[in-house]
Amino acid sequence: MNKNRPSGRPSPTTWSDQPSAADQPAQGSRLRQLNLSLQFAILNSAARHRAALPRHKVIRWIRHALQRDAQITVRLVEAEEAQALNRDFRHKDYATNVLTFDYQSQPLVHADLVLCAPVVAQEAKEQGKTLQAHYAHLLVHGVLHAQGWDHETNAADAEMMEAREIEILARLGFNNPYRAGHR
Repeated sequence: MNKNRPSGRPSPTTWSDQPSAADQPAQGSRLRQLNLSLQFAILNSAARHRAALPRHKVIRWIRHALQRDAQITVRLVEAEEAQALNRDFRHKDYATNVLTFDYQSQPLVHADLVLCAPVVAQEAKEQGKTLQAHYAHLLVHGVLHAQGWDHETNAADAEMMEAREIEILARLGFNNPYRAGHR
């Protein structure tokens, strides 16, 4: 995670979502407020990716992973942009599925999530998942990173983060994303 904001992105537009009674998380806690900017770069398979990411579902998935109110930008990009961001900010010269740029975690979560559309599509195919299920998982994963969760520090942290992802996704109606054939 890097605190520097990538440059050259368009100004976000926001969508504010209020919790509904029908969409409350487990254990009586409330869903958090979210200001979301959902951006699509010029993509080769734009219609397919837009269909997998309807705004109301993206909002629902993210809100279930939030522990605090948030302002989040989600941007879908092609491999070249994802590779450049990963190289420039993480010093890893390849396109990865999701990058989290966390700027603030308290009192409000403020972050950018960058998803590489072709990498996500390829992984979903290889893992036997629907594109939508894989996007839901990666958005939950990225939002947890934005709140300080980390799977790269040690095995115990990785297990805790994975368990949290599985729990959130189960509440959203998705199977364990770490098992083959997840739909």
